[in-house]
Amino acid sequence: MKASRPTVLKIGGSVITDKQTELIARTQVIDRLVEEIQAADIQKLIVVHGGGSFGHPMAKRYSIKEGFKEASQLVGFAETHHVMTMLNGLVVDSLIWHDVPAVGITPSSCIMTENGRIKSFEDTSVRRLLEMGFLPVLYGDAVLDTKLGFTILSGDQLTTALALRFNAERIIMGVDVDGLFECDPKSNRSAEFFSHLTLEDAKKVRAKLDDSTARDVTGGMFGKIGELIPAVEKGISVAIVNACESRLVYNALKGEKVKGTVIEKE
Repeated sequence: MKASRPTVLKIGGSVITDKQTELIARTQVIDRLVEEIQAADIQKLIVVHGGGSFGHPMAKRYSIKEGFKEASQLVGFAETHHVMTMLNGLVVDSLIWHDVPAVGITPSSCIMTENGRIKSFEDTSVRRLLEMGFLPVLYGDAVLDTKLGFTILSGDQLTTALALRFNAERIIMGVDVDGLFECDPKSNRSAEFFSHLTLEDAKKVRAKLDDSTARDVTGGMFGKIGELIPAVEKGISVAIVNACESRLVYNALKGEKVKGTVIEKE
């Protein structure tokens, strides 16, 4: 019997935290998403979550992404990493309470970057956890960098890295909008919605976003597409769905057709 290929589920920080207030988690949303994960009962699932109002304010305050410049940033690095472990703890806690054998994995302990891109990834523990039937839960983190000293590893880059390393069948991106639009749907209600994109379509959309101010106002969609393209090139399908709406993540995990954006190689 052919071994099943993993699914990588990325949950955006804007979904599970209140981005307007530092260190406020949306615990009811976390619990609801966990219930959907539990009900879907997917074999070989890896979860990655973003930082939202936990990691982002700290990282920005101390300019962690730009690298090590002065000693005062050391506490900032430590604080950014620490608050992300707190958010990860809330997600893992809910999964365990729902009888899902989740194990939090600290990216800064097994990943190093070079100029912001993953350089080394000691993935033995993640691989073994998957083989044994655990659900690994990783997150965007402050990590050490061979050139910059340290930087921020985004959950989006990590998601694609995991999908490629573990030969995932698909990536599901849970965001706070209905999928991919030509510009910010929150400020432009007539924004064109993309329900299906090929690899070439996705590259064109990314180029269009790059030429517009939408890059900074669409929940990081420009960056997300850029990170996802290498996975799509390898034949890994991507579904972008609104994780703020009940049952959409569940339906996507079950392989059912849901409102969202699907990106496939052809």
